[in-house]
Amino acid sequence: MVYELRTYWANPGKVEAMHTRFATHTVDLFRAHGMSVLGFWSPVGGRELHGDLVYLLGFPSHEERERMFNAFRDDPKWQAAKTASEVDGVLVSRVDSVMMDPTAYSPMN
Repeated sequence: MVYELRTYWANPGKVEAMHTRFATHTVDLFRAHGMSVLGFWSPVGGRELHGDLVYLLGFPSHEERERMFNAFRDDPKWQAAKTASEVDGVLVSRVDSVMMDPTAYSPMN
């Protein structure tokens, strides 16, 4: 398994709409495309440094991650959910992504 840590910064006034989209659409679509959804967190300590949402996904390999995310992005259900959720403006201003391979001593290995 390989892991991806993603951090999102919402546009002003869009935090709740972003959380709603994840809760009602994104999580189920991630799972439908084979991604392991390991958890979602609201960072503590200032959004400027830590964002508004952090989550962790697992994938069988880096290649499978690319395939799964491309299939997710191309999914008409995702495209419709994204379009509908952004009728009053784009929800996310920034996304940071860190791909991570487990160490030999990791309990997740």
